[in-house]
Amino acid sequence: MPKGRYSRLPPRKTSSSTLIMGMLLMFTFVILILLGLGILSIPTNSEDSRKANDLSTIIHNQVGRSAGDEGKREQWVEVISWEPRAFIYHKFLTKDECEYLITLAKPHMQKSTVVDSETGKSKDSRVRTSSGTFLQRGRDKIIRDIENRIADFTFIPVEHGEGLQILHYEVGQRYEPHYDYFMDDFNTRNGGQRIATVLMYLSDVEEGGETVFPTAKGNFTAVPWWNELSECGKEGLSVKPKMGDALLFWSMKPDASLDPSSLHGGCPVIRGNKWSSTKWMHINEYKV
Repeated sequence: MPKGRYSRLPPRKTSSSTLIMGMLLMFTFVILILLGLGILSIPTNSEDSRKANDLSTIIHNQVGRSAGDEGKREQWVEVISWEPRAFIYHKFLTKDECEYLITLAKPHMQKSTVVDSETGKSKDSRVRTSSGTFLQRGRDKIIRDIENRIADFTFIPVEHGEGLQILHYEVGQRYEPHYDYFMDDFNTRNGGQRIATVLMYLSDVEEGGETVFPTAKGNFTAVPWWNELSECGKEGLSVKPKMGDALLFWSMKPDASLDPSSLHGGCPVIRGNKWSSTKWMHINEYKV
């Protein structure tokens, strides 16, 4: 009986190294596709990964807006400090909105006062030499639009905010460094502690009038506008007033403790006039 024929060659087996190589090639191909589509990005040592308090390069982010936002042009947010936490929202208000707030406030301006920690009432003080007035929260559509925008910016509900305070500083007028949070129980009965402040600049200032944070931490001399600051402005981290810009800074840390680095003041105006609007935000609802 003839014997069956068998191949002398051993059966072929897929090499494990070949399989691994094929998987690596496929994985690399998928990664290249995702990178090409912009779904993945490669981490770099760019400005977005800088250390906290390194202000040598300011973060510049586009803020989305619709084509129907006339007169606002480009908007962007700058992170200027982490101690205190402070951010500038450029072009937050339009020129028309700034002029509208000034027009509303002008007939009612009075010498600015400070809050008495014992009585909760206003009192005169030499540390504050501006004039000002308050506009009731939700007074009209324009103010409601601004207040809703502030709520979107801060993630704090409109109901937690005080009314808009409009301030006017003439040449030589200033506000000495102070805290916006309270150190007494009386002033926190309505709304609790002040958690954040939004300071909106309603006019440009030729010279002086900066908002200065004397105890801020970081290399504040590296801000792009350093050479434009007054001597007072160079005493700490400073923001130069520019019409339409809004400065947000937090008086409390993320752990709800008071932040002493939020100490801030208004430098004397050297040339021109300074108009601004302040919105104080509380932890709880602030009853008007």
